[in-house]
Amino acid sequence: MDPLSEQLAPAIPVDARLTEIERGLNLLLNVTPVNAAEAWADFERSGFATEPTLRLRPLDFDPDLVRRDLFDLEVEKVSDPALAALFRAKRDEIARRITLLEDRDTSRFRYGSLQLFGEIGDELASSAQDLLDLIPVQKPAATSAVTAGAFADAAREELERYRASYPDFPIRMEVRDDVPELMVSNGCLLIPETAAIRADRVEALLHHEIGTHVVTYQNGAKQPLKLLAIGLPGYDETQEGLAVLAEYVTGGLDPRRLRVLAARVIAVSRMVDGADFLDVFGELRDRYGFAARTAWSIAIRVIVGGGATKDIIYLRGITRILAFMAEGRDLDLLLLGKLSLDHLPLIEDLMERGVLHPAWIRPRWLDVPGASARLDRLRAGMTVTDLFERSTV
Repeated sequence: MDPLSEQLAPAIPVDARLTEIERGLNLLLNVTPVNAAEAWADFERSGFATEPTLRLRPLDFDPDLVRRDLFDLEVEKVSDPALAALFRAKRDEIARRITLLEDRDTSRFRYGSLQLFGEIGDELASSAQDLLDLIPVQKPAATSAVTAGAFADAAREELERYRASYPDFPIRMEVRDDVPELMVSNGCLLIPETAAIRADRVEALLHHEIGTHVVTYQNGAKQPLKLLAIGLPGYDETQEGLAVLAEYVTGGLDPRRLRVLAARVIAVSRMVDGADFLDVFGELRDRYGFAARTAWSIAIRVIVGGGATKDIIYLRGITRILAFMAEGRDLDLLLLGKLSLDHLPLIEDLMERGVLHPAWIRPRWLDVPGASARLDRLRAGMTVTDLFERSTV
């Protein structure tokens, strides 16, 4: 065994076990309501006057046993200081996720969510309000709706395109009746059975979900450090920022989408200040002009579980990515797996030492027609409001 491999050997089982524990929690599915379609129907029948009851799936793990297993890991035996610090941070994040899931449907859930995803901050709140003030209320798009089956066909074609270039690329997708929106869980694309997706949004969503979330999962799975597949601590913000970037680069970040991203921040802000579901829904519909179904989808994402704050990371993530690109930085390192901008010094160090290797898959969104010109604009310096201005010329 060479000196580098010998030094890193104690890290391998810790990395593997942390990855396994995180997979078992499945935070995304466990904070997703299983009855969203029925709840919407009831809400609509009530004349939008009765707060919905959202049901979450039972946890399929024992929090105490998982927490015990987590803190039995011998992180202290990892001699590499950078990896040891990373593992401790990930262990603490997983512990917070366990507590968050235990606290679903209680007042404590909101505070656990704030601990995981951070405060909104004045700058982000101001950017969200600026976007809502700047972008006019959008008329319903004159486009047909794509069903779950049709979207699944398009997704399969996109996955096959990646497999054509990368023969080992797995094709994993499911159409399910227990998810209300598109999502990727442990590298698998989940499509809601009741989906009705705007036809002009299909390509952007494929690049968001497959070209970013699935691709970075598969890139991370090829790395010696398996945590890069399921996410280093705090990875969510950079992941969603990259996914929104993919929408912009492919010409799919339209004004309606930007308004939704801004409205999510406002909705979280109102919830944190004490607004209930009907308050949030009413403000989105009556003050900001969102259609009832759109206001509903934003509001339930925020009130689910007792108050979820994750939705602020989309706008915050793309804001930080824009600043990163304006510095002339290369996106390649962000594609190695699921990581945070804050991890780049560590990632660069591990690359230099030969612990990590370049990304296996290059996202297709980097090479679509018009991508190069849009990336050049980003490198020249843009703000989130510029994304709207550029999208309308």
